[in-house]
Amino acid sequence: MRLPLTLTGPGEEMPTAQGSEMLRDDNQLIHDKITVPTQKPRTSRPRLLDVLTDNLTNYTATIVNGRAGTGKTTLSAEFARRATRPVCWYKVDAADADLDVFCRYLTSTLRSQRTTLDCDRLMEITESVESDRAEVLAEAFVFQLAELEEPLLVIIEDLHLIYDADWVVPFFHRLLPLLPADIHLIITCRSLPPAPLWRLRSKQMLRVIEETELAFTLEETTRLFETYGLSEEHARIALRETNGRAAAIANFAATPGRAGRAVADSFLALEPRPATSSMGQISSELPT
Repeated sequence: MRLPLTLTGPGEEMPTAQGSEMLRDDNQLIHDKITVPTQKPRTSRPRLLDVLTDNLTNYTATIVNGRAGTGKTTLSAEFARRATRPVCWYKVDAADADLDVFCRYLTSTLRSQRTTLDCDRLMEITESVESDRAEVLAEAFVFQLAELEEPLLVIIEDLHLIYDADWVVPFFHRLLPLLPADIHLIITCRSLPPAPLWRLRSKQMLRVIEETELAFTLEETTRLFETYGLSEEHARIALRETNGRAAAIANFAATPGRAGRAVADSFLALEPRPATSSMGQISSELPT
C-alpha cells in the first residue's frame, strides 16, 4: 500500500525519534522544490521575457543554458510569476537521479495544477523492471497531460544535476516530441543536455537560450544601475569588468563604493598625452 505524499516547508516541524526513518523515505517531499521562488529581481529583462513568450507558441520546449550566476533561475522565476497560464515548478537535486524520486516530485508539482493526474499509475511504472520504463513513463505523462484542456507551463530547474542517470535521455527524448501543443517545458541547466536532446532544436521542437544571450546588455545594465542611483558610466565599466554576467553585475552595483572606485581607477589608468611643440612635434626638452 502506497503511503501518502508529505510536503514540508520552512518553519514546519520535522518528525523526531521514530520519525527519523521517515526523513529517509522517498515519500517525504520538500515543498520548496516545487514552489516558484518569490524573490523578485531589482529590474526586469523584457528582452529575454519576450523570447520566452514567443517560445510558448513556436516551440515545444526551451533550454536555458549557462553557468552558475548567469541569471537562469531569476529569469525563469520572473517568467513564471508573469505567466498567463498555470505554472508547475520543479527544482532538481542530485538525489533526484532516482527515477522514482524524480517521478514523485514531477507528479506532485503537476498535481498542484491538475488534480486529476493519476499518480499511482505513474509511480507503478517507475517500479517496473522493464528496460524501457523511462519511455513508457514519458508516454504515460503525455497521455494524461493530453487530456487537459488548459495550457500549462512546466519549469524544471538544474536538470544537469541528474544527466548521468541512465533514464534521463530516453525519458526526455520520448517526452518532448509528444508533448501537447498547449504545454511548454522550460529546462534550466549549467551545460547542454546529452546530444540526443539538444539536437531536437533542428526540428523546431527546442529553443536553446545560451549563456551569451543571457548576458546583460548595456541598456539592461544601465537600467539596473539607475535603481542604485548610479550613472551610465558606472554601468559601462561594470559591463566591461563582468562581461555581463548577471550575478557579477548585481554584486558590482550593490557593493557600496565599488562602482565609484572603478570609475576612479578607469580615469587613473588613462595615460597622459605627450606634450607637443607649436610645430606639432613631440617635445623632448627637459626643464633646466
